[in-house]
Amino acid sequence: MPSPPAPPAPPARSVAVVTDSTASLPPELAAERGITVVPLQVVIGADAYDEGSDEATPEAVATALRDFRPVSTSRPAPAVLREVYEQLAAEGADEIVSVHLSGDMSGTYESAQVASRDASVPVVCVDSRQVGVATGYAALAAAQAVAAGATAEEAGAAATHRASLCESYFYVDTLEYLRRGGRIGAAAALLGGALAVKPLLTIDGGIVSSLERVRTSSKALARLEELAVAAAGDDQVDLCVAHLASPDRAAQLAESLGARLADQLDGREVWCAEVGAVLGAHVGPGMIAVCVAPRLMVDVD
Repeated sequence: MPSPPAPPAPPARSVAVVTDSTASLPPELAAERGITVVPLQVVIGADAYDEGSDEATPEAVATALRDFRPVSTSRPAPAVLREVYEQLAAEGADEIVSVHLSGDMSGTYESAQVASRDASVPVVCVDSRQVGVATGYAALAAAQAVAAGATAEEAGAAATHRASLCESYFYVDTLEYLRRGGRIGAAAALLGGALAVKPLLTIDGGIVSSLERVRTSSKALARLEELAVAAAGDDQVDLCVAHLASPDRAAQLAESLGARLADQLDGREVWCAEVGAVLGAHVGPGMIAVCVAPRLMVDVD
């Protein structure tokens, strides 16, 4: 007798990827990779704006901070995230992976968890334990995994893994803005004598931690370069230089790193951009950051 026909393969599940605006993904890149970006809010004076709107730009935040106007930020409410999840489900998503900045730095991850409980499709929430573009690289890893056929759980694992590999270093002209926002973490020990030094900081265990102190901004930038080169080692990496109201210094650092890490970049450009309004509200004008993100085996151009 002929063998019975094999049962039909189950239909492929559609997995949607969500992140938040602090991931610093350019809109065109997020759209290309199918990533939905949920904005956090910036509060300038008495007015609240979605990050990315015309009123909540990095320039507006830098100006407000220089003018000593009150600036704060807020997470998206669970209801906002749930509405996003339901819209994606209505568009055909069977599962969702939602990748967000460190839960110790923002309540966004908690909002995602609350929203996921009532969602009509399974939602895998990922606390990247990172901030800024390191979270963006994690979201891109999730999207990459989904494109290769991963489930939401597998995509979430890819995001968590890449986030864990990222190294972020940054320099701020003053710790005052981090102090005001309560995001200073283990770097608080620097506050006592910080006026005469330029602090170098990192993200360690999901919080801002002190790394080193140098005397001048030029020495800080030189040290950021050395830290990034050391973090890259011989690995293939993606590299981002970010800033707030300091484009010339950021471009100089990006150019130098691009030359020194040409082999590790293998033709990829150093991503150089201004941070969004939410992160800018906490670091202040003059901030320079560098993120080194080793590439995963599933990465494709």
